[in-house]
Amino acid sequence: MIPYGRQEITEDDIAEVEKVLRSDFLTQGPTVPKFEKYIADYCGSSNAVAVNSATSALHIACLALGLDKGDYLWTSPNTFVASANCARYCGAEVDFVDINSNTYNISVDALSEKLKKAEQDDKLPKIVIPVHFAGQPSEMPAIHELSKKYGFNIIEDASHAIGASYNQIKVGSCKHSDITVFSFHPVKIITTGEGGMALTNNKDLADKMYRLRTHGITYNKSLMHQRPKNEIWNYQQIELGFNYRMNDIQAALGLSQIKRLDDYIKARHKIAKKYDKEFKNLSIKIPHQHQEVYSSYHLYPVCFEKKNGELIQKKIYDKFWKDNIAVNLHYIPVHRHPYYENLGFKKEDFPVAEKFYQEAISLPIYPTLSNEQQDKVIQSLVSGIKKI
Repeated sequence: MIPYGRQEITEDDIAEVEKVLRSDFLTQGPTVPKFEKYIADYCGSSNAVAVNSATSALHIACLALGLDKGDYLWTSPNTFVASANCARYCGAEVDFVDINSNTYNISVDALSEKLKKAEQDDKLPKIVIPVHFAGQPSEMPAIHELSKKYGFNIIEDASHAIGASYNQIKVGSCKHSDITVFSFHPVKIITTGEGGMALTNNKDLADKMYRLRTHGITYNKSLMHQRPKNEIWNYQQIELGFNYRMNDIQAALGLSQIKRLDDYIKARHKIAKKYDKEFKNLSIKIPHQHQEVYSSYHLYPVCFEKKNGELIQKKIYDKFWKDNIAVNLHYIPVHRHPYYENLGFKKEDFPVAEKFYQEAISLPIYPTLSNEQQDKVIQSLVSGIKKI
């Protein structure tokens, strides 16, 4: 079975993890800070906060920005549910902005129109989360300009996009956002097994997120409440936090993997280029790449429009699986899930995202996908279209 994505674990990765296993620290040791510094330096940001998942990173990012009951958070419907759930964890309301029909990222035009109406209704969002779908960055300069006009904060959900750039600015630099979040799940560009990271150029936000990932505890004596001199207080919990820490074992794997990040992305580009060439004359829509963007190509989604008035996505999907190729769907629009339908969202609310869901399939793309496996994917798709 050829999966749509998978990790590569090398002997160097195993050796680095083994070093930690043989060391004095398995968690809260020196390796996590080293990993944080490496990622921050690579992206050009000032601070990085490693956590146990991108979901955790999104949660503490929202809390650090003060999201609370009565506030609104907007994001894309074309994403994993975590991009919206983080608002609900804070007691806030969620709404969505439809996507661009070419990039499948949040539509700047739709966002602008929605903001105008929200201002009139006094329901402007406190936070907007653009999602860099498939590794292609959203139009961050334009979104940033809107944030200055309407006063919202920005969290970039870059779970797909470490190593990507916009106008030669690395995703994670936070030049156009308050916080950027990465994922290190095994199907992502690099992995720590499970894990995530929040980057920011704001030290106060970083300090808040450091505390929130560790139960709301501080070791900073200047922040501690005074206690009698005859009592020992090495730390204090000064707010309600969580156990969202990354451990040194995970960080060691990440530190080893990050050294191959650029090579991984080049390999993904090579596969995408081959797919582009083989599919250009077929009646399918291949991924559009914005001219100012360098994608990390986490996903390679293709779209199948109607044939003889009939949607053909499911037939192609079933054909792939029959051929032992584990293609996937990215994504069922968030507002279509029962939890969000129960909040009042309807199928027709975001028609571009709905159309994409009805037409798209994510093809296998990862650095260790062999030429023979790529050819098998291509042949399965070509033969499937011919038979319909």
